[in-house]
Amino acid sequence: MPEEIQLNKLKSGDFKSFKALVDEHQKKVLNTCNRFVNNREDAEDLTQEVFIEVYRSLSNFRGDSKISTWIYRIAVTKSLDYLRKKKRKKRFGTLKNIFSEENPAIQVKSSESSNPDTNLENEDRIRILNEALGSLPENQRTVFTLSKYDEMSYAEIAEIMDTSLSSVESLIHRAKVNLKKKLTQYYKKKLI
Repeated sequence: MPEEIQLNKLKSGDFKSFKALVDEHQKKVLNTCNRFVNNREDAEDLTQEVFIEVYRSLSNFRGDSKISTWIYRIAVTKSLDYLRKKKRKKRFGTLKNIFSEENPAIQVKSSESSNPDTNLENEDRIRILNEALGSLPENQRTVFTLSKYDEMSYAEIAEIMDTSLSSVESLIHRAKVNLKKKLTQYYKKKLI
């Protein structure tokens, strides 16, 4: 169905059109959110929030971009907002723990792999990469995640982030350089 017709149906409150829109984009939105927050349950909650926001904002959508681009822009924004809130809570929690006499409980994940050594090694690599990604400036982390994990084109990323193609290329280049530095430093320290 042409996007203009789909948009008109959505704006008129056609439930079947909205359900089709959710069905079409839900999996990719969930994966996008999950790549930012690294927690499936939080990503599922964020995905619901994204589609609630889409539903509420349909009347304001002007059609300047594709519907999918608009949806992923909302997903990225919601994910980044979530991370900012989490960071603020973490800072507050750290201060609370400093002045508290209780020690935070350490949770150990159970291994689902048949080879615990391999599972731990993979978890460690993922954790190290996620920490390195998390330490990048927000705009670099966003373009890198959309490019490498969500496999979006530079043009799609530029549209989602409302920036130029050359800015996206520059941000991805800087993200790669910074990731290489951070990971090299980490592994050099580990070898010493």
